[in-house]
Amino acid sequence: MVGGDEASDRSSARAPLGTRWLREGTGVSTVEVFFDLAFVFAFIQVTALMGDDFTGHGMLNAMLVLALLWWTWSVYTWLGNTLQARTGLIRIALLAVAMITFVMAVAARQAFTDLPGAAISGPLVFVACFVVVRLVHLALRWHAVPGTGPRIVLRVAVPLFVASVLLSAAAIVPQRLFHDPGMVKGSQTGLWMLAIAIDYGCSLLMRSWGWQVVSVRHWAERHGLIVLVAFGESLIAVGLISSRVPMTWGLVAASAFAVVIAAALGWTYFDVVAIAAERTLIVKPVQRRLAAARDAYTYLHLPMIAGIMLLALGLEKVVAIIEHNELHRASVPLAGLGLYALYGGVSLFLLSHVGFQLRMTRLVRRIIWSRLTTAALLAGIIPIANQFPAVAALGLLATICVGMVITEVILAGGQRKELREAALTGSLWSERPTRP
Repeated sequence: MVGGDEASDRSSARAPLGTRWLREGTGVSTVEVFFDLAFVFAFIQVTALMGDDFTGHGMLNAMLVLALLWWTWSVYTWLGNTLQARTGLIRIALLAVAMITFVMAVAARQAFTDLPGAAISGPLVFVACFVVVRLVHLALRWHAVPGTGPRIVLRVAVPLFVASVLLSAAAIVPQRLFHDPGMVKGSQTGLWMLAIAIDYGCSLLMRSWGWQVVSVRHWAERHGLIVLVAFGESLIAVGLISSRVPMTWGLVAASAFAVVIAAALGWTYFDVVAIAAERTLIVKPVQRRLAAARDAYTYLHLPMIAGIMLLALGLEKVVAIIEHNELHRASVPLAGLGLYALYGGVSLFLLSHVGFQLRMTRLVRRIIWSRLTTAALLAGIIPIANQFPAVAALGLLATICVGMVITEVILAGGQRKELREAALTGSLWSERPTRP
């Protein structure tokens, strides 16, 4: 990692050709927002992949695809916190990578199995896009990021190479080695899990990534925006399915409940904890921000996004049941995996956010208990919700989420008001990091 003296050298040194240093306090650029648009579609594809193979195994495969997509987004977020994305080489590279990432997202639904009539292999297209995106990132890092010597490049390149070989093998070998579809699926999933474990694990074990969080404002905004993208995807997914369903009171209620749930979860993320976490990073010395940023944002945000994807799947199943009810004039409950995805997705989001808060800040600890209680309540109430009509089960979930928000507003009290006023007045970003 770049230390304090090296950080000073960087601020006084000239940036490499075609790049400019990011400065502390800089926000997110429009180019990075454009890059995130590719992930709107990517998240939709993850939800669709779960719906295509609506089994535990299919949902696991979709989560593995999400993990690779998330890592793609994360490495460019780290890069964008060192070099400005709005100008020069990084801007051009990010626009090119957005194109490749979009192709990768198009192939995501065929990341394991080709659709009938495919002219080229969908799994190989997905893997090829992943490898190209990562190699472009590695080249940019070597060219422009201070401290990225041959040792760092080797530490990044070796696990990437191994993961790429495993993913390529998953796309080619099982279909030729096994005739049993179950063996093919199982071996593909196993190779993917091993590849992701190596890629993520090696990065976690590296004592030095060669990174630093230069602008806390930029870092927090980037992750806040990707959470909003995920919530937006969940609502878009519901809207796309709802567009083919005749308008009924049940559909109106389900649409309203979906927005209420997304808003309540967004509230839990943005209302006070995101502000407190940002302040924690601000007051840390630059050279001591890395571990907290890596653990709380790069790693713990992934299960948050996964929880939102599961929520989106559950919402889609509710709308599908509404359509079925209209066709058959029957009241069908949301049961099985659909109910577990709906309630379990919210629980996973809340538990991950509790982990995020515990890793980042000691402020507003009272609200942790309301989130843990809500997650436990959702797990315990599934057998009861299983007996309700689908829209009623969704309404119950919305009611519980709103109740949690009201409880947190009461519990947070004066701390919440103080933190929000600091953020609104800008005094949150005026604090300077202290020396170790």
